[in-house]
Amino acid sequence: MSGFSDYDKYDGLGLAELVRKKEVEPSELVEEAISRIERLNPQVNAVIYKMYELARKAAGRDIPDGPFKGVPFLMKDILMACAGAPLTNGSRFFKDLMVGHDSELVKRFKAAGIIVVGKTNTPEFGLMPVTEPELFGPCKNPWNLSRTSGGSSGGSAVAVAARMVPLAHGSDGGGSIRIPASCCGVFGLKPTRGRNPIGPDFGEGWRGLVCDHVLTRSVRDSAAMLDATAGPDVGALYHAAPPTRPFLSEVGVEPGKLRIAFTAEPFLGGSVDKDCVKALEATIELCKNLGHEVVEAAPRIDGKAFSRAFLIIISVETRATIEEGELLLNRKAEATDFESDTWMLGLLGRQCRASEFSRALNFVQRMARQIGEFFEKYDVLLTPTLARPPIPIGSLQPVETQRAARKELLDKIRDGELIDELNEIEILSQHVYEFIPYTPLFNVTGQPAMSVPLYWNDEGLPVGMQFVGRYGDEATLLRLAGQLEKAQPWSERVPPICGKAV
Repeated sequence: MSGFSDYDKYDGLGLAELVRKKEVEPSELVEEAISRIERLNPQVNAVIYKMYELARKAAGRDIPDGPFKGVPFLMKDILMACAGAPLTNGSRFFKDLMVGHDSELVKRFKAAGIIVVGKTNTPEFGLMPVTEPELFGPCKNPWNLSRTSGGSSGGSAVAVAARMVPLAHGSDGGGSIRIPASCCGVFGLKPTRGRNPIGPDFGEGWRGLVCDHVLTRSVRDSAAMLDATAGPDVGALYHAAPPTRPFLSEVGVEPGKLRIAFTAEPFLGGSVDKDCVKALEATIELCKNLGHEVVEAAPRIDGKAFSRAFLIIISVETRATIEEGELLLNRKAEATDFESDTWMLGLLGRQCRASEFSRALNFVQRMARQIGEFFEKYDVLLTPTLARPPIPIGSLQPVETQRAARKELLDKIRDGELIDELNEIEILSQHVYEFIPYTPLFNVTGQPAMSVPLYWNDEGLPVGMQFVGRYGDEATLLRLAGQLEKAQPWSERVPPICGKAV
């Protein structure tokens, strides 16, 4: 079966429309996706598990007549179960775990008509903002193979940017949709907390910090998929209020004159690269030219207290994942099963008192209410998505002095020394916030936030812009994104490593 040579000229909705008109067969789309993965993946390492035969069988059966009927799709290899595929979570410990059921979100993806052709690369447990797991190796940026794809949905962002698939699954617990969207020059929306289902295997991810959705080339694909997947599943702990009308209908609607606050000041970390400042300045001018009121303002946060609370939550959740894995796999976890930083976080999580964990949750929940007050004055907050353009691969790996510090810290934790102030680990994690000072805050608040590909620097690297909306108000973000996409289109910009018919 041959592929479809014009595959990369269409977004997901465009391909599905061709399927409905019988101008192309789903099997042709699947073969084209497979061909592109086979040609490009050796260079970028985005796809770590191939589901070609399952995809071919799915293409030959009756496909649900959803908005993405017959469209090839990739699943991120974390959190969400996909029947017939492993769920490694980027970890040696889970590398042999096969699952026999679909998570509710995966069921909704499939009901939308997509055909899963494989799974994408992610860092271990999605902990890092770069995709460089020891198990699978680094995922490389198609704009420059020496640069990071971002993380933790790096493989999905690369696959979309390189035109392997028009859209792919992502999840976001501290920026993990928005970070790789910025690095790879694609559109990435983190929905409101509780908008998409996370069951049946989880009640919530990282105590509500994690949201799942997709990375796309077009705004309308993101909106249409959110229409297809949004809403509570059985037994959901909570859910976002339903929209007043379909999200897809918001794309193309004029947003009116929005009151947009902006800041270049990082919430965490320190300095901001000049290219990110230039990108912000250009975006401010674009928004003004579109008729919006743009003023400099930002919510005030205690960055040190925030980073400490965030670290406590993540370390406890990391420990819980390790212990749940032990029960699932019926074996004891060892340090050699994990990357050193993951194991260290897990040990720290084991030492944290329940009261410390509760206080950390209370702190971030109070912060969400404080930041909600800021959005009573403004419709949208604009920041750079990241403080740097895509950094070189390996930049966040520890140097020799840091490795020594990590070993000393591990020894202390093993010996049962409780690090009440967490200062040493905070110092070790500070270099991560130097890259991602803007994104984690809005996982804590639960607000929708998107990275929009509006700028490329002189080296040809994408620099995304983050727009944050009020809780539950994806509609305003999607209207604005559609307006920005029309005013400054990005879909024709393609990276050097890009799937084209041969």
